Amino acid sequence: MSYFHIMKEVDYIIVGFGLAGMAFCDQLSSTKLRYVVIDGQRDAASRVAAGLINPVTLKRYTMPYKGEEQFDLASSYFQRLAASYDKETFEILPVLKIFSSIEDQNNWFEASDKPVLRRFLNEKLVKNTSEYVEAPLQLGEVNESLRIKIPQLLNAYIDSLKSKALYYSENFDHSAITFNTNSTVTYKNFIAKRIVFAEGFGIKNNPFFNKLPLVGNKGEYLIIKAPDLNISEALKSSFFIIPLGDDYYKVGATFNWKEKDTIPTTEARDELQSKLEKVITCAYTIEKQEAGMRPTTGDRRPLIGVHPKYPQLALLNGLGTRGTMMSPYLAQVLFDHLENGIPLDDEVSILRFPKKLV
Repeated sequence: MSYFHIMKEVDYIIVGFGLAGMAFCDQLSSTKLRYVVIDGQRDAASRVAAGLINPVTLKRYTMPYKGEEQFDLASSYFQRLAASYDKETFEILPVLKIFSSIEDQNNWFEASDKPVLRRFLNEKLVKNTSEYVEAPLQLGEVNESLRIKIPQLLNAYIDSLKSKALYYSENFDHSAITFNTNSTVTYKNFIAKRIVFAEGFGIKNNPFFNKLPLVGNKGEYLIIKAPDLNISEALKSSFFIIPLGDDYYKVGATFNWKEKDTIPTTEARDELQSKLEKVITCAYTIEKQEAGMRPTTGDRRPLIGVHPKYPQLALLNGLGTRGTMMSPYLAQVLFDHLENGIPLDDEVSILRFPKKLV
């Protein structure tokens, strides 16, 4: 890392650059606040995530925490970033739900009549036109769903940060933090008002926050090639099939609460193949298998806020399985808390776990 030999003063040091880190950078970019990013994560969950923004939980037909507000903010945020950095990273992608039973189909009709869901669930079913897709009960269409090509967008944003000498690619050394008497913090050759940790599952190596109940959830995906499948919408059953173009599709994901690594497994591959072959009937080849650790909490709520003992340290974590949609909203909430003193909701604040922060 090519630090300056003289001390450099900034307002923020952001540690980690996945969806959370990028969203917080974006909050700062529209201000005069100075910041740098230190990022050593090579296997962040953001880089293997499907990037699908679907505002409704299609298993139970419910809207997640502040779901509509999050969706609207995420839609405008990613569309703006795509216009600025890489236009190919944002696309409108319809999602079609494959019903598991008549009861499931009836639940769709009931949900599509609810005011909170009516905007997103089309009450008129879509006829299955693919001879290679098993959907005897027709399909439910999700309105306004999006897909973000996350790795490409992260790389484009990083290139922009590098051009301004704001990005340092190196593992963060937590032991190098010094707390100053004037309420600032020193890290190597930087003096900052705050450090915002957006490390994802890397929080387990953070001595200030590693007692928080971020349990992690390993997710695996397959990239397949299926020339005969020829679908342009994402299919949702108990898993997703997402078209990537040129006959490639992303299939996933698994949910493994036991393993805490990013090594692809034969068990996950077999599970996904078994599910896939109940939905599609054409030939395919597996081109790649990916794995990532989602930063998931036991209560399925984010972890954001300021350390009660070290107010210079803040956390933006626990985005879980809906990190793509949640990241711009949570970054805004944390920014408003840090800069404008707006209180955090109890259900997202790290202070709901006071005994884990001593």
